[in-house]
Amino acid sequence: MLRAVIILMTSIFLAGCGSSRKPPADFGVLTEQFIFDYLAFSPITATSVGYHRHQGTVLDELLDDYSEPALNRQRMFLRGFKQRLEKEVDAAKLPAEDRADYDLLLRQIDWALLELDSLQSYRRNPTVYVEMIGQALFTPFMLEYAPKAERFKHIIARLEKVPELLQQARKNLVSSPEIWTDVALEQNQGNVNLIDKALRGEVPPELRNAYDKAAAAALEALEGFNAYLAKELSQRRSDWRLGKEQYARKFKLALGTDRTPEQVLAEAEAALTETRREMFRIALPVHNRMYPTHRDPVDLNLIVGETLDKIAERRSTRERYFADARRDLSEATEFVRRKQLLTLPPRDNLQVIETPEFMRGIYAVGGFNPAPALEPELGAFYWLTPIPADWSAQRIESKLREYNYYGLKLLTIHEAMPGHYVQFEYANQVQPRARRILRAVFGSGTYVEGWAVYSTELLLDEGYLDGSPELRLTFMKQQLRLIANAILDIRLHTAGMTDKEAMDLMVGRTFQENEEATAKLRRAKLSSCQLSTYYVGWRDWLRLRDHYRTAKAENFRLAEFHESSLKAGALSLPALSRLLTGEPFPTN
Repeated sequence: MLRAVIILMTSIFLAGCGSSRKPPADFGVLTEQFIFDYLAFSPITATSVGYHRHQGTVLDELLDDYSEPALNRQRMFLRGFKQRLEKEVDAAKLPAEDRADYDLLLRQIDWALLELDSLQSYRRNPTVYVEMIGQALFTPFMLEYAPKAERFKHIIARLEKVPELLQQARKNLVSSPEIWTDVALEQNQGNVNLIDKALRGEVPPELRNAYDKAAAAALEALEGFNAYLAKELSQRRSDWRLGKEQYARKFKLALGTDRTPEQVLAEAEAALTETRREMFRIALPVHNRMYPTHRDPVDLNLIVGETLDKIAERRSTRERYFADARRDLSEATEFVRRKQLLTLPPRDNLQVIETPEFMRGIYAVGGFNPAPALEPELGAFYWLTPIPADWSAQRIESKLREYNYYGLKLLTIHEAMPGHYVQFEYANQVQPRARRILRAVFGSGTYVEGWAVYSTELLLDEGYLDGSPELRLTFMKQQLRLIANAILDIRLHTAGMTDKEAMDLMVGRTFQENEEATAKLRRAKLSSCQLSTYYVGWRDWLRLRDHYRTAKAENFRLAEFHESSLKAGALSLPALSRLLTGEPFPTN
C-alpha cells in the first residue's frame, strides 16, 4: 500500500460525489487528480517516481505519516474517490485505454482499503517502518534528481522526522510474528550503517553540522527501536499466516488474474510433475556424457540431481560475482539486439549495484529498482546482493552453486535484459503522464514478474548460449522454483504447510540448494501473494501470446507482440488481452 502523510487533501475528498456523470473526456483529468493527490500520501513513493512537490509542499522533505488521523484521512480519501468514479464516470462509454485505467484505479482503491481496514500490516509488521526509512534516505542519495547539496537537505529533513515515525510505529504495532521482528532488527542495522557510514561519508561540508545533529537523533531513535523490537515487541507474537479467507481476498486484488488460488495451486502441482519429467528427458543424455562410467538406476531425482550438481561446479567466486554479472548483462544485451526480439530502450541508464542493506531481508539474491516514472532519464538499478565475507565456506559454496555460471546469467536476464529493466523502460514512455504513473506504481505484479520469466524463456527458445542443455536444465530448475513458489505461497498461508514440508518440496523435489531454500522459506513468511506472481504471470503471458497470435493470424510478428505489450505498461494480463485484441482473455 501507499503510506500516509498529512497533506492538504480537502480539495478532493468528497467533492463531486453527488454530481451527475461526466463525459468520458473528463476521465483523464480525474485520473491525474487521483494519482498526484494519492502520491502525496506517500512522499517516499513520490520521490521514487519523480514527483517532488504537491500543492506547494516539498514531498522530498517528508516521511510517510502513520498516525491514526492520517490513516483515517487516507481511508476517507479512498472511499470518497471510489464514489466519484462510480458516480461521475460511465465506464461503458470510456475508450479502451481509459477503461483499462478505470479498472486499475478501482482495483488499487479496493486493494489499499483492504490493507488499511483488514490486513493492517502497519499494526503487525515492523519491517514496514524499517524499509520505509531506508528507502526514504537511499532514494535521494542515489537518484540525482537535484544537485547533491539540495538532495542532502532533503535527507537531513527526513532524518529529523525519523524519531516521530518510530514513535508512531511503537504506538501502532500490537504484535508481530517472530520472524518479522527478527528481520526488522537485521534490516534496521542496515539503516544505521546507511546513516552512519554511507551518507555521512558523502555529506557536503557546508551541511555537515546540520547532518550530524539530525543523524544523531535519528540513530538514537533507531537504536531505541531496536531495543523495543528485541525486548517488547518480541514478547507479543502473532501468526504470519494470512489464512484462507484473507489470502483469497488479497490474491484477487494483488494478482489481477482470472484464476483462483485453488486453480493456481492445482495447475502448479501438475506443472511441477510435468517439468520434472521434461528435465529427466533432457538430463539423461547430458548425464551419460558427464558420467560415462556410471551405471546408475534410471531414477529421476538421481539423474537430474547429479547432472545439476555437475553443472553447478562451473561457478563464480565471491570476489568475481559482480564482474561476472556485468559480463552477463553485456552478453544478453547483444543477443537481444542481434536477434531483434524487440527494439531496445534508447537510454543507457542501468547500473549494477549492491542491494541496499535495509532491503536484503527480502532481496536475499537481487532485485531491480526502476528509474522514476516522471524522471526516466535518471538511474535504474540492478541490485545484486553481495555474499558476506563472514559467511562460512559452506554457505558461500551453497550460494554460488545455486547462482552458478548459468544461474547468474538467468538472474541477470530476469532482472535486467530483457527482463525488468527493459519492461520498465518501455513503461516509462507511456503517455499521458498520469497513465504512466498509474500503471508504473499501481501496476500488475503478475505482468511485471511474468514478463521477466517469459522473456528469460524466450532467450533460451531463440538459441541463447547456442541452445546449451546445461542452461536449459538450469532454467528448468528455476521453473521448478517459481512453480514451488506458488505452491509454497498458497499452502503456507492457507493450508498449514509446515517448515519441513516446505523444505522437502524445495530441496527434495525442485533441487534447490539448502541456502536458497532456507532464504525462500523466510521470504514466504515475510510476504503473501507476491511469490505467486512469477508462476501466474508466466503462464498468463504465454496465454496472452497464444491469444494474440490467434487474433493476428498470418499478421503475427513476435517483436511487434512484445513491443505492443510493453508499450501498454503494467496492466493485468486479462486487461492487456482486451486492450490488444478487443476480446476477453481466454479461459483455457
